[in-house]
Amino acid sequence: MKVKRIVANIGTEEVAAAQRFYGDVLGLDVLMDHGWIVTYGTREEARIQVSFAVEGGSGTPVPDLSIEVDDLEAALERVRKAGFAVEYGPADEPWGVRRFFVRDPFGRLVNILIHA
Repeated sequence: MKVKRIVANIGTEEVAAAQRFYGDVLGLDVLMDHGWIVTYGTREEARIQVSFAVEGGSGTPVPDLSIEVDDLEAALERVRKAGFAVEYGPADEPWGVRRFFVRDPFGRLVNILIHA
């Protein structure tokens, strides 16, 4: 048996609200839409990872999601332009990432990062 994919599932009564953050701000594509569930992502192959933590590093809370991007400054600009408040960072971390935290429309803490 080989794991092929891991999907984060976020419970909400406002499925359409995901478009503003995950579609418009982060630029993810709708991969599946059944009305009661909408999956955003990229058609590129992704690595499979799941993390377990007692803190988010540098004394921060554990984020609900971590999203790696190719241009952190562009992501930061899009987040701010869309009116989402940055809760941490941007910060250069000692383990080799630059990142910031923001809450999505559902209150989930999202760690947006780039490897240095």
